[in-house]
Amino acid sequence: MQTARWEFYTKRLSTMFGSPFRGCVALAVPIIFFVCLRDIQYETTLKSQPKWELLQTMPVSKTAASGLLAVGMTLVIWSFWTLGFTGTFFGDYFGILLDQKVTKFPYNIPYDPMYLGSTLNFLGLAIWHASPVGFILTGLVGTSYHVALKYERPFTDAIYRQKELRIASQKRELNKKES
Repeated sequence: MQTARWEFYTKRLSTMFGSPFRGCVALAVPIIFFVCLRDIQYETTLKSQPKWELLQTMPVSKTAASGLLAVGMTLVIWSFWTLGFTGTFFGDYFGILLDQKVTKFPYNIPYDPMYLGSTLNFLGLAIWHASPVGFILTGLVGTSYHVALKYERPFTDAIYRQKELRIASQKRELNKKES
């Protein structure tokens, strides 16, 4: 997120890679890499840690885990589909803005369904693997997302407010010229 803000103010990645889109892709590649690495490490950790016997013996636990994973994956995939690549990977910080801020499903439920979906996926895997450590790690992930949103949400809102103000100003200028 800090790199995306740095790009917003300096346009260095856009300049370095020849366009805002290529700069956005250049930022997305390490993000995707580290997300995959994190997910592999999480799964490896869950499999290697002691199990919570109560969860292993409860027949409803696999059903609950499956439900959480289904909801989580739906939120993550639908969010990506709705935002597209650049919308998902800080494109707005590169000046690649959607026509308007997304408010339809899944964004009409939580503010950031991708973070919520990801957290639900971690929780579902913790239950599936009956892992106490998984619950702790899920809490850390959820807390990290919560903190990130405290910085990301106002910044993104400000970017779209600036866009709306520019459009309103352009419309006023156009109306003045037509009068």
